[in-house]
Amino acid sequence: MEDWELDFQWLELRHKLKAVTKSADLPELKAILLLIGIQEYGRIKEAFTKEEKQDLMHVAACTLLESEGYYEFAGRDDEGWPHWDVIRPFTTKGSDIQEKILKTRILDYFKKL
Repeated sequence: MEDWELDFQWLELRHKLKAVTKSADLPELKAILLLIGIQEYGRIKEAFTKEEKQDLMHVAACTLLESEGYYEFAGRDDEGWPHWDVIRPFTTKGSDIQEKILKTRILDYFKKL
């Protein structure tokens, strides 16, 4: 996918999520990762702690990178949190490249819903 296509589809997704969540602002990458993490965790709470939010974003990243062969789902713990085994480390350098990979995987994730 060319950069302009990624940018267009990313902006389109952000607008859709803004409408669905009835937010005043377009959601940023971290907020979208949080939404995916909550979806994958499968449990709603009134409020998540800062540590839980970090864990939820990690859940999202593992979910998204599983299809790239970086992680393999290992199961859930007693509290229902999903866990993955590292198949190969995510060693991609540069935040721009990492962000592009995540955005591409996020777009694929929402296409499958």
